Amino acid sequence: MENTVTSPALAPDRIAVVIPALNEALRIREVVEGALRHCPNVILVDDGSDDGTAEAVADLPVTVLRHPSRMGKGAGLRDGFAEALRQGFDAVVAMDGDGQHSGDDIPRLLAAANRYPGWIVIGARLRKRANQPTYRRLANQFGDWGIAWGTGYQVADSQSGQRLYPAAVCRLGCSGIPGEDFVFEAQIVMSAAQQLGTRCVSVPIEARYNQVHGAPDFRPSHFRPLRDLWRITSHIVLQCVRRGGLWQVHRRARANPPVIDDPSGEFAAASPLAQPR
Repeated sequence: MENTVTSPALAPDRIAVVIPALNEALRIREVVEGALRHCPNVILVDDGSDDGTAEAVADLPVTVLRHPSRMGKGAGLRDGFAEALRQGFDAVVAMDGDGQHSGDDIPRLLAAANRYPGWIVIGARLRKRANQPTYRRLANQFGDWGIAWGTGYQVADSQSGQRLYPAAVCRLGCSGIPGEDFVFEAQIVMSAAQQLGTRCVSVPIEARYNQVHGAPDFRPSHFRPLRDLWRITSHIVLQCVRRGGLWQVHRRARANPPVIDDPSGEFAAASPLAQPR
């Protein structure tokens, strides 16, 4: 079901970039400076780092929230959402602190959000996919399958951490929905679909990986495919079983392919619904 919310066009000064970070001193300054080039409002959530992550950006014009000990990515996003809402922003762009995401993609996510108002926008790692380690690509495809069961529609790269969340979805994320760590990112997409009727649109981006670009440029990912995908998938399956109607959900997901916003036309064939609005 498409979201029919009408709202003023989003602009860079009306959004906040939220960056959850755990021991990201290696790249956090570059990440924050990249975000600031496209958005004046950056909220860094330091999740109990002990390597000087927050100190690395102490002289930059950002809001820094600090957890005294590690609470997980879900808690970091919740706290970042809450601060963005407190400051009155209309949407949040979430980015990882390890340098995998580029601030230069923020305008493209923002443009897609204005073409699909009220939708969650996902930066889908579709460009130069050969750079993505095989195990990560297979894990992401498995995660996409699980998310489709939880939402009733398919999503291109449902595991990407670079996303734009409308304020209504941020408020939902602060309301106590279940799921911690990486499970939270899956749950908020499902809860938004189930409670708000919100869809996702994917914007092709290029992601960077330690295995390709080489240490010490990127630290090893905090995401552990076997452990974290098991947690995500078991969480989704349990919810689907409790809701019932699995065959109907499966049929609905098959009938709703991923929506990809790609004005260049490179990925248009993958998404017959993705036409500029």
